[in-house]
Amino acid sequence: MTAPATGTATGPEAVPGTGIRLKAPAPGWAIEADVVVVGSGVAGLTAALRCAAAGRRTVVVTKARLDDGSTRWAQGGIAAALGDGDTPEQHLDDTLVAGAGLCDEAAVRTLVTEGPDAVHRLIAAGARFDTTPEGDEIALTREGGHHRRRIAHAGGDATGAEISRALVEAVRAAGLRTIENALVLDLLTDEAGRTAGVTLHVMGEGQHDGVGAVHAPAVVLATGGMGQVFSATTNPAVSTGDGVALALRAGAEISDLEFVQFHPTVLYLGPEAEGQQPLISEAVRGEGAHLVDADGTRFMVGQHELAELAPRDIVAKAILRRSLEQGVDHMYLDGRHFGAPMWESRFPTILAACRSHGIDPVTEPIPVAPAAHYASGGVRTDLHGRTTVPGLYACGEVACTGVHGANRLASNSLLEGLVFAERIAADIAATDIAEGGSAPRTADRPAPVAAGRTAAPRTTLPLLAPETRTAVQRIMTAGAGVLRSAESLARAAAELDRIHQEATAAAAAEADAQEAAQKAPEPGVEAWEATNLLCVARVLVAAARRREETRGCHWREDHPDRDDASWRRHFRITLDADRALTLRTTEDAGFPPALP
Repeated sequence: MTAPATGTATGPEAVPGTGIRLKAPAPGWAIEADVVVVGSGVAGLTAALRCAAAGRRTVVVTKARLDDGSTRWAQGGIAAALGDGDTPEQHLDDTLVAGAGLCDEAAVRTLVTEGPDAVHRLIAAGARFDTTPEGDEIALTREGGHHRRRIAHAGGDATGAEISRALVEAVRAAGLRTIENALVLDLLTDEAGRTAGVTLHVMGEGQHDGVGAVHAPAVVLATGGMGQVFSATTNPAVSTGDGVALALRAGAEISDLEFVQFHPTVLYLGPEAEGQQPLISEAVRGEGAHLVDADGTRFMVGQHELAELAPRDIVAKAILRRSLEQGVDHMYLDGRHFGAPMWESRFPTILAACRSHGIDPVTEPIPVAPAAHYASGGVRTDLHGRTTVPGLYACGEVACTGVHGANRLASNSLLEGLVFAERIAADIAATDIAEGGSAPRTADRPAPVAAGRTAAPRTTLPLLAPETRTAVQRIMTAGAGVLRSAESLARAAAELDRIHQEATAAAAAEADAQEAAQKAPEPGVEAWEATNLLCVARVLVAAARRREETRGCHWREDHPDRDDASWRRHFRITLDADRALTLRTTEDAGFPPALP
């Protein structure tokens, strides 16, 4: 990819395919379906169950085991207007405030109005949420940015694990076909440019071995986030931006990728800590824990009306400011006043995680610092989860529905995955075969071809050596982390370009049977993941350089103020056939339709 072109896009024009695909062996096996769902979190499994219930032959592809996605790690809960006195309108207001002027209000209204019923359907599917002492109502708590107690939780602080359990059991009971331990590679399209399935690599423990294909006229991306693009994150190791990278290569639009939410309270394990870090749920603050510095001073008091329960970007910035002022790397979360019984019953998972690292929250404050947590942007969709590529859908963290804007409101993520997965399934079920939609491929339908539309020549993306993953993470943490500037982002862009150019040179030398400074890596999971991470890193940095303001979780030290006149709009980023990025802007904070 080269430097992005810029411009203003005013219409919903279709985006041509790029013809770019990952270097991989040709598929050695294939299966047929009506729908392939990629991902097994709340979004993916909900979409799969609903599609199957509508009579569509559905296949679930997941990178690890069915219950190993990001959903399982969600602690706090799922937000919905379920309590007495609460309303969808109040939930909408809190979401819009947190999104710092960039939420698509129609998407937010869809979320908050359909959310309560979606939660009740989740309960009917088997999810068991914590109840009040009387046992007749769902117990609700508060988190940052919420003015009411509207967070439903399970197992104290194991909400995601319970939702995952219920959905996995439902999928198995329904007999859905699943392919586990499979990394999706690229989108297949037919001769008309419509989605026709995916290629994937099964990592030795699934139903097939090696590279294969699932042929289906509807593909639902529910691959989760890209937190592994940074050195320290709350995301599991599988969160390497695979869905966003696939969508870019397929010609889909990406939006708002610069808005990466850094969770303010992640267990601080030292300056050299890398990989997935233990999350200290916002619900701990919702129950009354205080943020303090080493002297015990509550530094959030007076900075925001909600103090410790301010939106996450505000709390993360406050922690960093205080740390910089005092010349330290972290602050503390003090919940000693809870007492052992509350820690053990309400936050057993967090208590165990802290104690495993030698910290006892019952008797001492917890050292905390921000770490990469959630991608507010992703593959741009409309209100039915449709992307700019016909037949390709996206939901959950991989998608950009417009709900989160510049900063996600706490616990809206599980709800977004749930609501928009249901809407995707409804759209697929309603699509008629004559429209070339999600009905089975028939003899008169074109056969699938290699990734990328046939109008564009197909090229192979140079792969990165597996060890490059660490280099990309360190570059992103130093240059595009919580604090950003023109200088830090330019340095990150240059270093990422160098890695890309070296990989391109190695691939070209190998193709010409010449000596190269480094040998081009062989196709494999680690090389594919590193290549995907570099792809999403370069898009994130390009967008962050272009957005010359501070808004939500995008913090530019050289542009410390929010600039609505210039930047209350979204970027629409695509990858061209020559691997250059094209970056356009919307006219305002709303999204145009995903498809003409």
